[in-house]
This record gives sequence, C-alpha cells and structure tokens, in this order.
Amino acid sequence: MAENTGTDTQEKKIADAEATTMESQRDLNGENPVPEVDSRAAGDTTKETTQPKKRGRGRPKGSKNKPKDGEAEATQNGQETENKPKRRRGRPKGSKNKPKSDDATANASETKKRGPGRPKGTKNKSTTGNVTFSTAFKKEMKNRKQHGKAKYLKWYETMLRIRRFEERALMMYGQQKIRGFCHVYIGQEAITAGMESALQEGDAIVTAYRQHGTAIGRGISTDKAMAELYGKANGINKGKGGSMHFFSKEHRYFGGNGIVGAQIPIGTGIAFAEQYKGTDNICVTMFGDGAARQGALHESFNMAMSWKLPVLYVLENNGYAMGTSVERTSNVPEMYKIGLSYDMPSEQVDGMDVSAVYDAIRRNAREIRKGGGPRFLEIKTYRYKGHSVSDPAKYRSKDELNSYRDRDPIKAVEQEMLYFGVTDQEGIDKIKDKIKKEIEAAVEYAENGDFPDASELYTDNYQQEDYRFLMH
Repeated sequence: MAENTGTDTQEKKIADAEATTMESQRDLNGENPVPEVDSRAAGDTTKETTQPKKRGRGRPKGSKNKPKDGEAEATQNGQETENKPKRRRGRPKGSKNKPKSDDATANASETKKRGPGRPKGTKNKSTTGNVTFSTAFKKEMKNRKQHGKAKYLKWYETMLRIRRFEERALMMYGQQKIRGFCHVYIGQEAITAGMESALQEGDAIVTAYRQHGTAIGRGISTDKAMAELYGKANGINKGKGGSMHFFSKEHRYFGGNGIVGAQIPIGTGIAFAEQYKGTDNICVTMFGDGAARQGALHESFNMAMSWKLPVLYVLENNGYAMGTSVERTSNVPEMYKIGLSYDMPSEQVDGMDVSAVYDAIRRNAREIRKGGGPRFLEIKTYRYKGHSVSDPAKYRSKDELNSYRDRDPIKAVEQEMLYFGVTDQEGIDKIKDKIKKEIEAAVEYAENGDFPDASELYTDNYQQEDYRFLMH
C-alpha cells in the first residue's frame, strides 16, 4: 500500500504548530525560564543575551529601536523597570492620559433619571439584549413621537393577536375546517390597533367583509370569532354569519357586510342616529378602495356634509380592488382627494405605522365631536395575502410584496419598544407565548362546538306576523 505522504506531512505541521503554541503560552506564563546563552560557544559575535530587535515599521534605514523617553530600559538581568503610560491614539501630542475626576466617577455611579422623551415608566437601561439597530433606524427614532408604555404594549398585543388568528384561520381553511369565502387581514393590523386606541367607549364601527381583525380589535374574543368561522353554534353569530358577517351589539360592531360599498350608507345612518339622540359618539365607517367607486359613497358624502353628521370615513387602501390596482381604475390615485370635492376635511395616512394611524384618528375624531362634521381618511396599507384564500395574487411582484414586508407594522413596534426600553426580549416572548396559547384555545373551542340546529333558520330574523310568503 502506498504511503499517504501528503496527509502525514499535514499532520506533522499541525502537531508542530500546536507544540509551538503551547510552548509560547508557557513562556507568557513564566513557566519556561529563558536560559543564559554563551555567546562564544554559540559562535555569536554579539555579547547580549537576547537577539537585537528589528527596525520598527516606519523608521529610517539604519536607525535603531531606541527606547523613547519614559519607556522601560532593559537591565543586565533581563528585568524591566515600570513603564509610564503611553499617549493614547488620537490625543494631541504632548497631552497626558489624566485620570477621571472623582466627580465624574461619582456621577457615573449614580442612578440615571429617565431621559427626556422616553415613555413614562421606562428606564434608561439597555434592554435590547443582542438586538442591534441600524444607523438609519436610530436617526429615525430621534424625531419619533413616543407614547406611553401601556399604549405600546396594547398595540403590539392587538396586532399580534390578529396576525396569529388569521394565520391559524388560513391553516384551518386548508384543512377544510372553515369553508366558504375567507378574507384575511394580514398586513393591515396597524389600522385596527391604532384606531381602537384613539376611539372612546360608545363609538360605533361598520366595515366590509375583510373584518376578522377589526372585530377582534373591537373586543370580540378569538374563540367566538374562530367558532363563527367554523360555522358553529357557539360562534359570535351562532354560526350563521361566517367569515364575512360578524355582528355584536354589545361591542357596537355593525359588521361585516358582504355587498361592496353597502356599509357606507349604513354607517352614515348610524351617525345620523347618534346626532339625533344627542350623544357625542361617532361612527367609523370603513371601506376599501374598490368600494370607493360605488355611487352610494357620493350620496353618503353629500348627505353627511349637508347635515354635518358625526361620521369618520376610513378608506383602507391596500392598493388592489380584488386583483385590479388603483392606478388602473382611477385617474386620481390619491383617493383622499375625493372628499375634497365635497369640502370634507380629508388626508392621507401611513397605514403601516400604528402611531400615525392613532394620531390621525384621534385628531379627526376630536374635531368631529366638536360638531365639525364628517372627515375622510385614506389609510395606505397593504395585504400580504391575496384578496381571498382562492387568490394566488399573481398580479403583483415579489419585490413589491417584500418591500411592504420590510415595513411590517408588528416588527416595527417590536423594534421601537426594544429601542426605547418599553420592554425587553423576555417581555416580548411572554406576549408571544400568551397569544399562541390563546389561539390554540380558540381552535379547541371551535372544534368542540356543535353545528346549529336546522330550526335556527327561523330565529333571529325580522318577522312580520301577517307576512304571507313564509311558511311555518
């Protein structure tokens, strides 16, 4: 058998290198005393016991590495005197490394107060763990409006709850546990989270059929919502509404409407009722960019402005009416301008920023309560999934989708909380674990529910006693 000389040579090199490293470490630890060398026996012409130092990098040829002023001189027995501290890099020539003053040391040991602009209840401690932040992010945060700790945590928990609910709904749909139409809210969670924190108790909401997240934001429990998607009798509407038709009088939530744009006049009518009763409640009427093409919008806008109704119209513009982009359906892609033709105060809002949504809703709701009449917000957002579960969304590019994923509102709030010290990674993990268990319990609740009895077809319906066309 031929010898593997290459392998042997390589192993020998590794062994020699390890032996050299161990020997060097012993030298550093003082375990190997340096023996005195007889220069005559060694044939060396020098009389020193050590080898002369090489010329330092950057010195002129022929010069020696003479010790500088203040540096240690070598003695005959090889010991050195104590060195003086060298001048630090970057210090002016001739300056000294003076120790910090006692005052500076004392101040450093004192507990720091909460820095200006930090949310109340947070500390000036680095609670980010191994999280690093880009220069661009830090620059953005310098001018960022900050909110209280409770609000940040509420936003994060609300958005995460909606996201995990919708992800599980898609999974259950794939297992055919949920049937029919299903439109998820993934990507648009910042609108609901910011809106709910800006409204007051008693305000009403009416929306379209992409509404699971809006309903959960209103306070409808995830177990009742999931059971409704399953069509079970323990759902929020006894299994009769399904994905598109949630309703809760208790939560002042008026649906969930399947007819495109039908909720716009309904919301206008709810606002009229609040004005008639003399309350200071408003009705938030939500619809998509596709519904904005309905004639009912113009009739409602005109009526609301004429009577100065307490209604806030919110257009959730996710860029596509089913599969058709806004640019292909309108000569005016900035849709907030529609309200300007009625002299209705209107503006555009970044729907990927929960803080921006909160500020806009809160400010406009305050003006409506003062009797200023209706207002219109175009909230620019994006849905990560197709129009419905049956939509492969081939009408948009992956680059476009990823550009919005990079601005994910949940991740943005998470990073902001870590940066400002609202919580640490452990606190975030606890919230995630809490939401995970909640959604698992919601699925179990829906699985264990029963389907409604056939007799339920005749309950909860408007009924006229002498109506001739319904047989009992």
